[in-house]
Amino acid sequence: MKLNYFVPIGLLLLSMCSMRAAVKRTIWSTTYDGHRIDLYTLDDSRLHVQLTNVGARIVGIQAPDRDGKRKDIVLGFNNAVPYLADPKAYFGATIGRYANRLSKGTFVVEGRTYHVPLNNNGNAMHGGPKGFSTRVWKGKILGRSSIEFTLTSPDGEMGFPGELKASVRYTLKGESLRIDYTAITSRPTVLNLTNHTYFNLQGEASGDVLKEKLLLNADRYTPIDGSLIPTGEVAAVEGTPFDFRKMTPIGQRINDSNDQLRNAGGYDHNFVLNGRSGEMHKAAFASDPVSGRTLTVLTTEPGVQFYSGNFLNGSVKGYTGKPYGKYAGFCLETQHFPDSPNHANFPSTTLLPGKTYRSTTVFIFGVN
Repeated sequence: MKLNYFVPIGLLLLSMCSMRAAVKRTIWSTTYDGHRIDLYTLDDSRLHVQLTNVGARIVGIQAPDRDGKRKDIVLGFNNAVPYLADPKAYFGATIGRYANRLSKGTFVVEGRTYHVPLNNNGNAMHGGPKGFSTRVWKGKILGRSSIEFTLTSPDGEMGFPGELKASVRYTLKGESLRIDYTAITSRPTVLNLTNHTYFNLQGEASGDVLKEKLLLNADRYTPIDGSLIPTGEVAAVEGTPFDFRKMTPIGQRINDSNDQLRNAGGYDHNFVLNGRSGEMHKAAFASDPVSGRTLTVLTTEPGVQFYSGNFLNGSVKGYTGKPYGKYAGFCLETQHFPDSPNHANFPSTTLLPGKTYRSTTVFIFGVN
């Protein structure tokens, strides 16, 4: 399927229909305390996707180039050990309870202050040092094309109030990988879930992504301070290096003299999407001029965190044993805004008992 940037959502969702899907499960490893680590494989006519219950994460996505040759286009490991050993191995993981950063690990719900253990420059990131990416979820095969992972997070885990029951369902159909999140809580809490896959559309460990092109459906973004926490401002992208409203190489302006880029060493910013939160809308489109591979992102979330892999430094080696250097992959993390509980002007991330958290993101892979 050839995609012209953003095509109508109805047509994209129609492309998800396929009768050739297949799913299987194999035992990948076990944890020190006996939990089984499973590797799930979803196969359809064009995509080959691997998932694991460690962090309810994406392990691999093999997608075809313009000549039909499939290649893995996400960063990650070929065995479970590195995922288990490194709490900051966020490759492909489900992030929670709170994706992105919370200033000083502190937030208030209904007048009560809560604290999350700090794990990032004096702040809490991705749910704290033992967030959802480190947990062994329970996996279940649903039909021929879906895997559902479930997790119960106890009241008070990582400082968050309420027993939280969460589920993440991956569904592969044709060229589309759909992620559906749901959760309920026993007490008022905050929640912000996302997926932290690093993409390199030319292929895993093929070099940096600076020549890959990106379009973001966002007129505004949220600037950050020196510790990468949003200042609370919502700023226009026009006239800045953050204007990706037209297809632009990721690296075209990444070294511009700009305080925001210097703060993060590149892009690590939340973009305010042009769409109604809770309804499916267009978030991003990326393409690789070498392979022709494309990625379209749809979501019900109000924001997307564009991260250009600034903190990869070659110390981590992936599937093929090659190190992941700076800019080796990019992330498009659909989510609510970072540090939302501490900014009244940001969309609320409060979840109350009796309410169900729902969020959907769709990755669609094509060629041009």
